[in-house]
Parts: sequence; structure tokens; C-alpha cells
Amino acid sequence: MTSVPHPKKLSELQATAICGNDISSSCLYVSALTILYAGQYAWISLLVVAFVLFLFRRIYGEVVGALPLNGGAYNALLNTTSKQMASAAACLTILSYMATAVISANEAMHYLHSMAAMLPVKAATIALLAAFMGLALVGIGESAIVAVVIFITHLASLLLLVLAGGWFLLHNGTAVFTANWQLPVVSGNFTTALFLGFSAAMLGISGFESSANFVEEQQAGVFRKTLRNMWAVVSFFNPVIALLALCIIPLAQVGEHRESLLAFIGNTAGGNWLGWLISVDAVLVLSGAVLTSYVGVTGLVERITLDRVLPNFFLAKNGRGVNYRIVIGFFILCVSVLFATGGDLGALAGVYTFSFLAVMTLFGLGNLLLKIKRAKLPRPVRAHPLAVIAAIGFVVSAFYGNALLNPGSLLVFFQYLLPALGFIVIMLNRGRIVRVLLYTLEYLYRPVRHFVVVSSHYLQKMLEKINSQEFVFFTKGDNVAVLNRVLQYVENNEKAGKLKIVTVMQPGQTCNEPLRKDLEVLDRAYPEVRIEYLEIEGKFGPELIEELSARWGIPKNFMFIGSPGDRFPYRVSELGGVRLII
Repeated sequence: MTSVPHPKKLSELQATAICGNDISSSCLYVSALTILYAGQYAWISLLVVAFVLFLFRRIYGEVVGALPLNGGAYNALLNTTSKQMASAAACLTILSYMATAVISANEAMHYLHSMAAMLPVKAATIALLAAFMGLALVGIGESAIVAVVIFITHLASLLLLVLAGGWFLLHNGTAVFTANWQLPVVSGNFTTALFLGFSAAMLGISGFESSANFVEEQQAGVFRKTLRNMWAVVSFFNPVIALLALCIIPLAQVGEHRESLLAFIGNTAGGNWLGWLISVDAVLVLSGAVLTSYVGVTGLVERITLDRVLPNFFLAKNGRGVNYRIVIGFFILCVSVLFATGGDLGALAGVYTFSFLAVMTLFGLGNLLLKIKRAKLPRPVRAHPLAVIAAIGFVVSAFYGNALLNPGSLLVFFQYLLPALGFIVIMLNRGRIVRVLLYTLEYLYRPVRHFVVVSSHYLQKMLEKINSQEFVFFTKGDNVAVLNRVLQYVENNEKAGKLKIVTVMQPGQTCNEPLRKDLEVLDRAYPEVRIEYLEIEGKFGPELIEELSARWGIPKNFMFIGSPGDRFPYRVSELGGVRLII
């Protein structure tokens, strides 16, 4: 049997490029969007967004530092709340990635169409999605090389645009900015303009959540650096470009060039060559955002499939260790959405907007729950609770502001979200659904006896397979109240046929008779879960977990422990996916 190769971990530049292409592509549209709502105060709204992103640096750093596993908001909520809540976060994240991939690919081809009018936009969009599907199938290492080239080219183009704008101001003065500053406020008053501009500008940090979805593919210590680098890029370029736009272009003309404002600034400040360069850069970096979606969704869907939220069908890997069915399935989903919308993606922008803001909110809530429920879990950085609450408040207000600006888009968001949540609910409750089907078939067996007998046998085997999964909980001799909470978690979140309660003992240590008696009581209290108590001599750690997983045929993500304290010698990520449930 051929072993699957282990890909090299991503460096700081590679990981930053993969997620940075998504968040930095916002420079192409967020300045114009913010100016339309905040007018001459747009740069202030963008500075407020930079402050909010600064707060989220520590929020993400704390959660992922404590639980360095793929999944982002899903992983944070899975280890602090229920599987249902975590699955809802995963659903929102997938929707956000889907909308980002389709919109970015379509916008990239619109830019290319402006330079080559004969290009069919829809066909070119599908071709671009297919090209990056192929790149994703090759592997994340090769994808990272392409991402790095795009990212460096994009930063160089933006820096050149800023320098050209500065040179333009030195020769032409600030008369345009003075005229723009003296105009009446676009939205009626300063406060309203700042709020609406801030709500629109929050779209400029979409992609910040991506790094958390493939953290296991990054080298140690890289994740927090990706957060810092993404924050630095958008905190500098977004306000500066908005300020340059107000210094170079009359406010009334911004709306006329909304779709290609940066290219127009380049034409004005540096000439046609710079405008053409910015257009080419737009094609590249928007294509890079498509790649970010493929990488992020692959890490997330693999994680939720391992946790039985989605069918094991998606876990198959090709010779390069890539979950090819996830990649191909995501491509099919994106193309189907493109055809369903007829290429008019204005409504899909609402799905992108509200999904992203909802994911950021849920991640903030996950941070608060981590502080409450996993207080002893070691983490490299801690966000102050008041800072977390303030960050959540900013995001919720942005959600409300975007609902005011685009009420129709909010409706479209729910039209996509509800069916997706419905599918997740079905997957999480498939055991109950099978029982209902069994009962229905048994009730109707007389007129269709042969059909019922065959179907009943098939469904019974399916139910037995679902309920036969064994789980493991490692205990240090917890009291009966703690063990009762473990049984409640297993009963509410997993379809467990058997739970092994394991105590790892030192040589010469005596048996724990009180614990054995407590488990006999719990075994009678939870008749649907068979409890087996085992005492094993050895040292608890990754090696023992690996050995027991191989011996019993139980995946490591079906093994549970309580929250380790500060003296625990291992990081959670070293335990191979063992979950925290207490």
C-alpha cells in the first residue's frame, strides 16, 4: 500500500500570501465603496476598521493558540459549545468561501474583459475556477508558490500607485482635497456617514479568518505572524488609497469609476501605463482570492467530515495527499451558483457580506466561551474580555449597517443559508431519520412486503454502523459529577455504541475501586451507551494515544480528554486531534 506523502509546512510568507491575497484584494473596491457612503470621511472609517482588526488579532491568536487545529470558528465552537452550533459556523464559513470564489473569479474576468473585449466573461470565469481547482489538486505547497508571486506583485503595484499619487500631489497641490473636504456630508451628518462608511468598509477585511482554517499546514509560530501581516497591509493601504482618491479625484466622479477606481487613479496620477498595470494586478490578486477559497474550504471540510458532520465520502485523498473530492465538489458548487445567478452576482455579494460578518461574530463568541469553559488551557496570548466584547459589538453594528444599506441582500443571504443549515441538520440527525424510516417501513410492510424486508435490512445495518462507533475518554480519576457530564456530552453530540473510560496508571499504582463503582452506576443510568472501564499502565501522551488508536481501531478525533492545566507537558495539537469536552 502506497503511503500518502506529508506535505511540507507553509512558511510565514507562503501562509501570508495564501490568505493575504483575499484580504488585500479588498483594496480594489473598498475605497470606492466607503467613499460612496462616508464621502470625505472615508479614510476615517477605514482607520476604525483597522482598529477593529487589531482587536481581532489577539482574539484569533488566543483561540488558535490554545486549539491549533484546522476549522477556524468551527473548531473554536466545537471545543466550547455543541456540535450543532459549531456546524452552523462551518456552514457560514463555507458559504463565505463559495461567494468569495465566485465573485472574485467573476470580477477578475471583468477586469480582463475591459482589456480584451472579445473575452466571454462567464466562460472565462468557469475556466479560472477550473484552473485553480487543478492547482489545488496538485497540493498546497505548489499553490503557495503561485500565491506568493501574486501577493508580492500586488503589494508592489499598490506601493507604486501610492508613490505615483504622492508625486502627483507634490506637483498639483491639495486643491482637489480641499474642494472635496468642503462639500456637504454625503449621508447627511458626520456620525451617519462614519457609521455607514464603516459598515461598508468592514468588507475590506474579508479573508482575515482564512488563516485559521489551514493552521495545521503552517509551520510553528507562523499563524500569529499571518494575522500581523494581514493587519499591516490593509491598515496601511486601505486608508491611504482612500485619502489619495480624495486628493486626486473630485468626489462626484468616484461613483462613475466605482468598479475600477484604482485603475482610474493610476491613469490620473501616473498615466495609462500605471492604469493598465493596476488592471493586470487586479486580475492576478482576485484570482489569488479564488485560490484562498480552495485552500480554506479544503481544510475546513476535511475537519468537519472527520467529525462526521459530512459523509466520509469526502475524506478520499489523491497521491499527493489532497482531498480531491472536496476540491472538485467545491468547484461544482461554485459553477452551479454561477449558472443559477445567470452571471449577475450582485445578490450573491450579500451572501459574502453577511456570512463573513457572522463568522467573525461567532469567532468572538468562541473566544469568550474559551475563557469561561477552558480557562486552564495554555495559550500564547490572551485577549482582554472587554476588547473581545468591543470587537463583537463593532462587527454586529457592521452587520446591522449592511442590512440597512442592502435589505434585499439580507434576504438573499437567508435564502442561501437556510437550505445549507437544513442539510447540516439532516446530517447531524441522520440516526433519528433512519429510525423514522424504519418505523414507517415496518408500518407499511403488508402491501409491499418484499420491498420492506429488503429495505429494512439495509437500513438496520446502516443504523447499526452509525451506532457501533466506539469512543474513548481518558480520566485521571474524576468524580462522578464530571463523568456524568462526559456521558451527557456523548449522548447529546455523538451516536456512541460504546464508551471506553480509560485510566492511565503508573507502575505499582493500585486500582481505583470507587471510580469503578461510580461507573457501574452511570452504566445503569445511560443504558444506550455501553461503558467499559480500563486501567492501563503507562505514560499518557501522543505515543500511548497512537498505540491505543491503532490497537482498538478508534480514530483519535473520537478520543476525549478534559481541559489540561498549565503543567500539561503537551500541546493539544500534539495529541493528533483528541477533543476537549470538559
